[in-house]
Amino acid sequence: MLARKLLSMTSKRSVSLLVNSNNLTEEQGMIQDVAMNFSKTNLMPNAAEWDEKKHFPKDVMKQAAGCGFAGIYVNEDVGGSGLGRLEASLIFEALSTGCVGSSSYISIHNMCAWMIDTYGTKEQRQKYLPQMCVFDLFSSYCLTEPNSGSDAIGMKSFAVDKGDHFVLNGSKAFISNAGESDLYLVMCKTGEKEVSCLILEKGMKGLGFGKNEIKMGWNVQPTRAVIFEDCKVPKANLLGKRGEGFKIAMSGLDGGRVNIASCSLGGAAFCLETATQYIKTRKQFGKPLAEFQYLQFKLAQMATDLEASRLMVRNAAN
Repeated sequence: MLARKLLSMTSKRSVSLLVNSNNLTEEQGMIQDVAMNFSKTNLMPNAAEWDEKKHFPKDVMKQAAGCGFAGIYVNEDVGGSGLGRLEASLIFEALSTGCVGSSSYISIHNMCAWMIDTYGTKEQRQKYLPQMCVFDLFSSYCLTEPNSGSDAIGMKSFAVDKGDHFVLNGSKAFISNAGESDLYLVMCKTGEKEVSCLILEKGMKGLGFGKNEIKMGWNVQPTRAVIFEDCKVPKANLLGKRGEGFKIAMSGLDGGRVNIASCSLGGAAFCLETATQYIKTRKQFGKPLAEFQYLQFKLAQMATDLEASRLMVRNAAN
């Protein structure tokens, strides 16, 4: 009798293949619900068409910003939502159940906004962030080069100090949303062993873009090379201090990797949900595939892997 009474007092675990609300606060659960509803209404019905037509949906991005998703962990004084990393993870996971490609871009934009919020001057924060948090300005993160990734010493892009400005030459490769974005946070050398971060604005003389890369997916966001040819960048566009570029880049990625992992969770959850529904309706040898023990074991292992990944990502977010 006591065991039954205790069991009745225990809250039920809220879990499904698509979303897991276990151990979330009421506010976090509401945030997750808003993101899931936005995904179902605005992303999922359009994802296939966007990918096929290589369409970047700025209008839908602005709607996402209306939910607070363009500046999730940016401070409220410049229009951000002021939330934490776990809330961001929940949002990106939920959005990605509808469209991984567009959700991943939103995560990159949030990373760029956080970098400006954290390392920017008062003037930079006021100039860029209010517009970034409503998607009036779109942003891109520029680290990877044709022959280097996070290897700062191997970086070839170089900005020469000309007094009140830098002259930047070089290129970046595989940059998400290049050509569509308005701002580019560019990691470049300003000395032999010195990396700095510059904020470039679309339209600056000497800033150009390569062709949209051919990809197997994620066609909703363009991927291009970003090219600098004697690009003049004002000193006022130096983010943080000179020589802090690598630290800024890596600290951005500390959260960015949790964000992208969260997007992967959402995509995996959708795939598992789709597969589960399919084997319930598809029949072979006179019975649904769901009644075959091998496939039951297969999906059980997939569900276990998904849940273990969730725990790891949410632990990292915390």
